[in-house]
Amino acid sequence: MALLFSFYHEFTECEAKEMPNQLQNDRFRTYDQQIDILKNQKGLIISDETITKESLINIGYFSLIGGYKYPFKNPMTRKYINTTFEDIYALYKFDRELRELTFKYLCEVEMKIRQVISYCFCQHHGDSQTHYISTASYRSEPKYARDIAVLTNILSKIAIRDTDHSYLVHQRNAHQNVPLWVAVNALTFGQISKMYSLLPFSLQSAVAQEYPHVNEKELEQFLRCLTFYRNVCAHNECLYCFSSRRDIPDTNLHRKLNIPKTGTQYTQGKRDYFALVIAFRYLLSDDSFKKFKKALLASFAHIKKKAPDSRSSNCMISLAFQVIG
Repeated sequence: MALLFSFYHEFTECEAKEMPNQLQNDRFRTYDQQIDILKNQKGLIISDETITKESLINIGYFSLIGGYKYPFKNPMTRKYINTTFEDIYALYKFDRELRELTFKYLCEVEMKIRQVISYCFCQHHGDSQTHYISTASYRSEPKYARDIAVLTNILSKIAIRDTDHSYLVHQRNAHQNVPLWVAVNALTFGQISKMYSLLPFSLQSAVAQEYPHVNEKELEQFLRCLTFYRNVCAHNECLYCFSSRRDIPDTNLHRKLNIPKTGTQYTQGKRDYFALVIAFRYLLSDDSFKKFKKALLASFAHIKKKAPDSRSSNCMISLAFQVIG
């Protein structure tokens, strides 16, 4: 399936520099004082102070205003441009739904990579926990030694000392051994990603074979980038304008979509939400990606129908894309 994006994202990153000064300084402000600043100093249109106050109580000024104000503000005056509180809340609500949808499919990616790594590792080394806690089972280059030591210490704790997970305790008591296909469930996505990067090339190759059109290095890059997105979703951080610290690889989709470049670097689809969608296209099954696509397009359609002329709707459309077969 060819992926065609109409990607008009004007807001590639949150205005992080403004956030510490969002209430002029870091002093405590009551909810009423926060509303007064928004109305009288920042020019935000607030029609119902009771609802606004309730939202500030439930979500918090920093999480709501700090995370979603940027598309609505004049970058020179830092005041809102004909913007209502409902505009900002609509963007917040869309982003919350975007996180829920994204997290669902990130979990699918995570579940598969856990299973495939443990399967390939045990197929090669066997069931004993001694193998995955041994540094000899990983890459031999000296530059990886420190990371391998950290990983094997984590795995050793899971296999030998962890009492927080009942399934680990059961395996330890019943079989005096915790096979990797059990132990991997106690690892974070970031730790799983790191484990893959530290496997010998032969095992990386075996894992990558389960992902058509992705080689060993590309899989490592995809996983590293998605780790940041998983953390954003899990911690309820701002997703729609998030930019990962790690790039995904250049892919055939980048070339087919004629994404513009600055020099040799693509300007979109490397660290932004567009990049995550590209990663999903390669790492999810065709059926799962179709379901993700359908839900995402429905989310865009919903916000457009609900507020067709609002600034929040325009922000949503700036993220919109089309997927065709």
